[in-house]
Amino acid sequence: MMHRFFLKLSQVFAYLGGLMLTLLVVMTCVSVVGRKLNDLLHDMVADGNMAGLAQALLDANIGAINGDFELIEAGIAFSIFAFLPLCQITNGHASVDIFTSKLSARTNRVLRAVIEVVFAMVLVLIAVQLSSGMFSKLRSGQTTFLLQFPVWWAYALSLTGAVTAAIVAIYMALIRIMESLTGATILRDEMGAEH
Repeated sequence: MMHRFFLKLSQVFAYLGGLMLTLLVVMTCVSVVGRKLNDLLHDMVADGNMAGLAQALLDANIGAINGDFELIEAGIAFSIFAFLPLCQITNGHASVDIFTSKLSARTNRVLRAVIEVVFAMVLVLIAVQLSSGMFSKLRSGQTTFLLQFPVWWAYALSLTGAVTAAIVAIYMALIRIMESLTGATILRDEMGAEH
């Protein structure tokens, strides 16, 4: 029951991360096309080719999306943190089993527990530091250069994924510790990435 909850939560964050990436790709394409169209329209005005139409389109602000780099930076950060919980709960991290395949099942369970504990500690540290950074940006009132939105918004958005990843990592660490202590398989790997 608890595993199903954490898995669904992780999947929701992965879908949100995927949606964010999709929106960023569309926005980037629109911005690049707008930038190229703006260059073309300026050339048309300069050359006198359909200068009236070209100027009318320029007056309609045809061009790159203002602040696209700021939006991409904030969105990509969120997406990275949004994918971490699913990667953690499905054991989707890359693993090289050249050495571990020769170890006993018990040793592998202990090794897996140690790795999960280290992951949990790192993800908790990342969430704590991201939280500290967010509160620092909130206190300073820092805004982005072009869009002038508060920088702490991007930190807060990323923090939701980081905290979720940390909670899922702690849950997985506890499961793997119990498996190493009891010798029983509590959770089979959902997916796993092997190289």
